[in-house]
Amino acid sequence: MQKSNLGLHEQAYRQIFESASDAIIIIDLETSLVIDANPAACSMHDVTREEFIGQQLAMYIHPESQPDFELYLQTAHSGSAYATSIKHIFRDGQSFDAEWHRTVLTFNGRLCALGIVRDVSKRIQAEQLLKKQMETRTHEQETLLEISHTLASTLQLQPDLILEKLREIIEFSHGGLFVVENSSLVTLAMLGTPLPELSLPLRIHLQGLEILAGLFRHNHPVRIADVRGDSPEAKALNSLLNDGAAVLLKGMQSWMWVPLAVKNRIFGCFGVAHEIRDHFSPHHADLALSVANQAAITMANAELYEQAQTLAAFEERQRLARNLHDAINQSLFSASIIADVMPRLWERDQEQVHRSLGDLRRLIRGAQAEMRALLAELRPATLTDSELDDLIHLLGNALSGWIDIPVIIKAPEKVALPAEVQIAFYRVCQEALNNVAKHAKASLVEITLTHDDVVTELRIRDNGHGFDPEQTNPGHYGLKMMRERTEAIGGQLSVTSQPGHGTELVVRWINPSRKETP
Repeated sequence: MQKSNLGLHEQAYRQIFESASDAIIIIDLETSLVIDANPAACSMHDVTREEFIGQQLAMYIHPESQPDFELYLQTAHSGSAYATSIKHIFRDGQSFDAEWHRTVLTFNGRLCALGIVRDVSKRIQAEQLLKKQMETRTHEQETLLEISHTLASTLQLQPDLILEKLREIIEFSHGGLFVVENSSLVTLAMLGTPLPELSLPLRIHLQGLEILAGLFRHNHPVRIADVRGDSPEAKALNSLLNDGAAVLLKGMQSWMWVPLAVKNRIFGCFGVAHEIRDHFSPHHADLALSVANQAAITMANAELYEQAQTLAAFEERQRLARNLHDAINQSLFSASIIADVMPRLWERDQEQVHRSLGDLRRLIRGAQAEMRALLAELRPATLTDSELDDLIHLLGNALSGWIDIPVIIKAPEKVALPAEVQIAFYRVCQEALNNVAKHAKASLVEITLTHDDVVTELRIRDNGHGFDPEQTNPGHYGLKMMRERTEAIGGQLSVTSQPGHGTELVVRWINPSRKETP
């Protein structure tokens, strides 16, 4: 009865062995021969059971995995469990990846290794594909980020660089970046397959901007799988790229338009072509649109910056015109009146004529100083090429000539400051004296400039009627502008004043490269 039960157990185990979906291989650890294998193991290696049993399993192990397989056998004597991945080969030489799990047992009185083997080639291929896809996506994101940083750091579009970066993430045979000029698309850059017949810059006439709006419906990319096909997009492309632009389609099978748009305004587009039909995927369109959106924002910002520069130039001309009228014109008008009356006055009161000559001299010198200051405004390099003490004397003389009050200036010669710091000191001094002329009703102004290797300080004091700084409206006396200019260079601005006691303004700048550290 006991033998009968033992036989039933062996038969049951045999059935499990034979029907297992994973390959099971038993190897004699002394001879390294296969002494048994289930049907799944034989099918895995494309051999019969008779061919497999008695063979050295190493015959079915890929050369690059031989060291791992030898380690697999050597460590079996320790009796511990072991798992590894080993590359196998078929009889025809093709390879596949297998995952091994090993236990040690005694089989027919011999120490053996029982290996459970599973073909994991598809899983490994899937993992490798996923890894490649992740690397591709990472590269795409890094490229998009690099483009974003490049465009964000400048107001220049750099079309050649953008096309080069676009080609790193989207393969195309040739492509171009076009901008809208009047009713045409004009190339800013071309990249890819040489087009010897193409004359740059290329102009594609649109016959009305509504064609452009119709081409980019809702500002989305347009993918054309077959440029020779009968689709409306293909027909529109061929009608658009006619005459000299037709060379862009020569030898090409697929095309993609990508708009450069901000809101409802189209600044231009990318046009890319490939020799393979239906090459451009929705993912390609998304990547290209990301680049296009950044480029369009740069173009919009550049346009706004140009408009701002134009407006600033206009406002600066208006300011110079006001200064000419307020200071120089009035000074010359007063000088002209004095000059007209002096011949008649000479016969009646020569002492008064001498006083008038002094006034005339003051007015002319003030007008000259004001004119020199205006010329400095027209030539910004003058503000950095001149010495700061000369510029301050220029402003002081202009004020003295304008409102006929003494301006006492104490300033060392050859004060060396960074360009932006010198301009800030000049502008603050200019605005402060302008405020004195318009509001202070002062009879004396003192300007003191002190400078050493660490600290530069400008002090402007008047004996006018003063004001209450706490009650001053924002922007009054230009304090906001002066404070912003001072803070921009890392300096400090302080204003001390009260009604009836004049005003003192102090600008203090500490040289960060010479500042002592505690």
